[in-house]
Amino acid sequence: MPAAFSETERARITERLLANGERLFTTQGLRKTSLEDLVGDAGIAKSSFYQFFAAKEALYLELMMRQSADVKREVVDEALLSTGDVREGLRRFLHATLRRLETDPLYRRLMTHPEEMAAVMRRLGTADPGAVSAFTASPDNPARALVDFISHHQEDGELPDHDPAVIVGVIQAVLVLPLNQELLGDPALLPKIQDLLIDIVAAGLTPRKE
Repeated sequence: MPAAFSETERARITERLLANGERLFTTQGLRKTSLEDLVGDAGIAKSSFYQFFAAKEALYLELMMRQSADVKREVVDEALLSTGDVREGLRRFLHATLRRLETDPLYRRLMTHPEEMAAVMRRLGTADPGAVSAFTASPDNPARALVDFISHHQEDGELPDHDPAVIVGVIQAVLVLPLNQELLGDPALLPKIQDLLIDIVAAGLTPRKE
């Protein structure tokens, strides 16, 4: 018979599982993190984990959802949407996102290992489809906000009529540069390369009308 937990115990254990998950997912990744690792110092048996999360992927998604509102505020509301100029909005978004990647290990993990989020969505599509729907439809989802921004400005002719996923891919290509700076001839040039690349991409995506 499953152990019964008081509300106080459930809250404490949930926070411990989330703390363990954030540490483990960012250091060793989703696939290599086991239930044994996650329950480690949470004071519960492995079998009790499912009283808190439908799967380890559900814990991963909960971490994403907990930080998504803060990320959206920082990179979308206060950057992308902070100006009526689409080009300048894209520049601000890229700079803000790069700053976030410098300070947020879990967000950085998403950028360097997008296959993990895809694995989460596949697994929870069966185990907890409601959680997937809540995340993808959430107004606090920064990825959704970016696609909505792109689609809106394609309609008014301020962004090129490509598949929005292609434009998102171009933006992501800028964001992975600092994550691969060791490939540069002189990594010390990264800030200048980054600034110039952001200007080139933002200008290339928003040609001025004559």
